[in-house]
Amino acid sequence: MTENKEIMTDVQEVQAQEGHEENKMGTAPVGKLLASMAWPAILSMLISALYNVVDSIFVAMISQKALTAVSLVMPVQMLITALAVGSGVGVNSLIARRLGAKRFEEADKAASTSVRIAVFNYIIFLIVGLFLTVPFMNAYTSDSEIFEGGVTYMRIVTCASLFIMVEISLEKVLQSTGNMLAPMLTSLTGAITNIILDPILIFGLLGAPKMGIAGAAVATVAGQALAMTVALFVVLTREHAVKVRLIRFKMDWHVVKDIYAVGFPSIIMQAIGSVMLLGYNAILAASATAVAVLGIYFKLQSFVFMPVFGLNQGAMPIMGYNFGARNKHRLMRTYKLGLITAIIIMAIGTLLFQLFPQVFLLMFNADSEMLEMGVPALRLISICFLPAAFGIMTSTLFQGTGHGIYSLFASLIRQLIGILPLAYILYNLAGVTASWMSFPLAEIIGLIYSALMFRHLYNKEIRNL
Repeated sequence: MTENKEIMTDVQEVQAQEGHEENKMGTAPVGKLLASMAWPAILSMLISALYNVVDSIFVAMISQKALTAVSLVMPVQMLITALAVGSGVGVNSLIARRLGAKRFEEADKAASTSVRIAVFNYIIFLIVGLFLTVPFMNAYTSDSEIFEGGVTYMRIVTCASLFIMVEISLEKVLQSTGNMLAPMLTSLTGAITNIILDPILIFGLLGAPKMGIAGAAVATVAGQALAMTVALFVVLTREHAVKVRLIRFKMDWHVVKDIYAVGFPSIIMQAIGSVMLLGYNAILAASATAVAVLGIYFKLQSFVFMPVFGLNQGAMPIMGYNFGARNKHRLMRTYKLGLITAIIIMAIGTLLFQLFPQVFLLMFNADSEMLEMGVPALRLISICFLPAAFGIMTSTLFQGTGHGIYSLFASLIRQLIGILPLAYILYNLAGVTASWMSFPLAEIIGLIYSALMFRHLYNKEIRNL
């Protein structure tokens, strides 16, 4: 069958319900659709990766201890993002599936519920920021400079996390309808604001007070606040495939349950990365340099992983919609194109990390000790990139079809059951350098699991769509 005939068949299979137009996720050519939906997310996430790196570069100019303090707080920031994105993934998947099944009222309920969930999530981290910041930093360092810097940074980013919670929630609602441009603009707004404010507030430029680490945190929060404002403006003033109600809306707890059927495993899956980093920092705690190197790696690897996660965001609503519409061809076509693209991105990333690790480390004012430890670290850890491509895109398929639990176990195997025990064993047997091999070894184990579960899902539910 030719491509044109396949497209016509897809058009015939997706009939419009009264008052609703045909959705492009069920009719447009898959390749062009995936590209159009993925590139805004990829661009916005690359910008986000850039401001994370720029943030650390400026902090490193203060001192290596300041960089270590921010690196210790990074897992907490990852937890904030995990809760926000994980909840948003549940919303995204539910809305896309309901739109594909023509259950429009339920899609609207899910969109409106997402904002309430964001506020509840914020309250959790407000409590963390107020009461758990000091115990957290005490558990990781006895150095007064690192402790004070970490406490300051952590309190600001947690107590003001409402902005990122609401922003990400609204972005996921928009993405679920196929609107990838508006989320890109909101992310760009936040990232550019952060990048501009970082040097001004950290070093006291243009008449601003010299705030040091606190300035980096305030710049981050200010960017998130402006991004949330833009997202609210877009959602409340433009027409969309779903309607978001901020007032006069009664919570439907069945919708919350449906959201977290996918969202909760996604939260756990993303939070696992934070737990892994907390555990790895504990293993490396005797060396502030090793902790800083690990923090630098996680900043740098975002330039490789964020484009794949942007691809993930573009692919998931297409997969969810076509799974709901029972269109096997479009579902699997999206998966295959996404996987090929992810492998290409990861291959480029691997090559860069193998060839230029010293250049990357010098961006963070690395001294001789950090270079000696960091160069082999970046080269060894980056071996994990290629098997990770398969794991990420297969997890996207799991989530898009409503099987978030499969993704959860994949992440558990790769990042908790795999990395931490291997890192602990290798560290104690052969030292810091050997411990970095835990990353690629764990990804290989995760790849095997994902392949087995993909085969199970395909035979059980996809084959007969």
